[in-house]
Amino acid sequence: MKNAREILQDRVLVLDGAMGTYYKGRPGLECEQANTADPEGILAVHRAYLEAGAEAIKTNTFGLPRMAAAGQPGWQELAAAGWALACRAAEGTGAAVFADLGPAPATDAAPAAGTYQAVARVFLELGAENFLFETLSTDDGVAEAAAYIKQQRPEAFILVSFAALPDGYTREGRSCRDLAAQMARCGQVDAVGLNCLLPPAAMASVLPAITGCGLPVAAMPNGGYPLVTRSRVVYQGRPDYFAREMCRVRRRGGVILGGCCGTTPAHIAALRQALEAEPMPIAGAAPVVSAPEAPPVLAPADPFLRKLARGEKVIAVELDSPKDANLAGYVEGARRLQAAGADAVTVADCPIARARVDSSLTACKLRRELGVVALPHMTCRDRNLNATKALLLGLYAEGVREVLAITGDPIPTAERDEVKNVYQFNSRKLARYIHSLAGPGEALPGMTVFGALNLNARNFDVELRRAKEKQESGMAGFLTQPVLSGRAVDNLKAAREGLPEAKILAGILPVVSQRNALYMENEINGIHVEEAIIRRYEGADRARGEELGLEISLEMARAAAPYADGFYLMTPFNRVGLMERLIAALRREVL
Repeated sequence: MKNAREILQDRVLVLDGAMGTYYKGRPGLECEQANTADPEGILAVHRAYLEAGAEAIKTNTFGLPRMAAAGQPGWQELAAAGWALACRAAEGTGAAVFADLGPAPATDAAPAAGTYQAVARVFLELGAENFLFETLSTDDGVAEAAAYIKQQRPEAFILVSFAALPDGYTREGRSCRDLAAQMARCGQVDAVGLNCLLPPAAMASVLPAITGCGLPVAAMPNGGYPLVTRSRVVYQGRPDYFAREMCRVRRRGGVILGGCCGTTPAHIAALRQALEAEPMPIAGAAPVVSAPEAPPVLAPADPFLRKLARGEKVIAVELDSPKDANLAGYVEGARRLQAAGADAVTVADCPIARARVDSSLTACKLRRELGVVALPHMTCRDRNLNATKALLLGLYAEGVREVLAITGDPIPTAERDEVKNVYQFNSRKLARYIHSLAGPGEALPGMTVFGALNLNARNFDVELRRAKEKQESGMAGFLTQPVLSGRAVDNLKAAREGLPEAKILAGILPVVSQRNALYMENEINGIHVEEAIIRRYEGADRARGEELGLEISLEMARAAAPYADGFYLMTPFNRVGLMERLIAALRREVL
């Protein structure tokens, strides 16, 4: 079997097409399991692609990283059987055999790099020289796995292929341009490409985003868009059309060409024939060294950001949107806060997963009618990538330039049989996606992303580590949970030391009664009210409760001030009058 590098020296490398959508196995039989349950069926597919003109085939092992991560027994045997079948089919043909690895799930307990290395180790022991990491939405663990392979087998050829949507972003919100550049920078990957999700014409449009990365480029599109008929998924793309569009892909820089879902040996045969009719020389890819990505900076787009950039302390006030469609009183409350000296108004996105007027629409209204800096909270709950981008574009068009990216509260347990949670990504992925859209020449230049920082976390070391990851993902600063204990002040100090470049607004929430304090301590995740504060409210009526809330908030603000770039005030029970008094006191006594 050849090393793929040999073939690429003087011609395009034609890979095979789909295995999963072409192989017709028994119902309930996973494709990879057919390596041992139906070896002749898998062997026949490999041979059909080779007879069609493929010079490289992939082992039928796409799902092994998922199986290995889940601890599914027998995946090593499936790997060995898949490798043996592909080698048997390629014997005597001079074709290359790629060990095929699909996405590995990543968790704190089982990082993707470890899973990839475990699967790669099996293939290395079997003698593999060519490796394909395919249909990836992120590069988590890939560079580490590639380095491991190269350490064991320096001559190995490693191709990494990402699955991008028509706008050039993966389902994880990662730009394929950035992912390809990262693979080139790591120095362990020999080629990078795109596969799946897109048919050939759409892939031809996206491909230029990665051709400048300095590595040979692969393209393995689907045979068309899927059509669901009853319980079957079919692809109706014709082989002649596939071949014609793949020649466009070739002209745009693709040098490793094959197919993904919905492609068949007929598609590969048509591709081979088209390439022979329109020969194009291989141009060596000049290495491109990309400058490291600059850390996010606060663009002086409005007074709020300009004050932060100058090192002046700011005040942002959270005012929850109403539960009904009448916003007249809400807008008046925001106007009063603005007049009192708030630098920005933030709007929570359905706090505690209870429906309210949409935070982004509310922010747009405040921006349009009051000219106030409005910062909507944007959760990962209930929006996929397309819905998120559409919402961001709308916010930007309305002049909203800052968002707070948070994962969001889950639906309360009692409602889960009727209302389902929808999470496509977490706050770090969301921030990375927004940040990638905010670069020069992108859709949202100058968008600033803030994140949440829980000063009350039981294990603050983990929280701080995640905050650093959030900052690396594009967050320029953090709004913290309320400071209502000495422990929260200590954690804020640690955050200041651990996040020296980030802008941190310390959370201040006036407690207005003992009942309010007990409720937050016992029922609101992320809030801790120390016992000494709770006891101070014993016997206090409403008027005394507000006075205590103001007094304690100022105490907490004074303690937090040396470590904060400003304050994030949370309005209890829409008591705007209380917040007016607190803003005035902060500006008079603390700022």
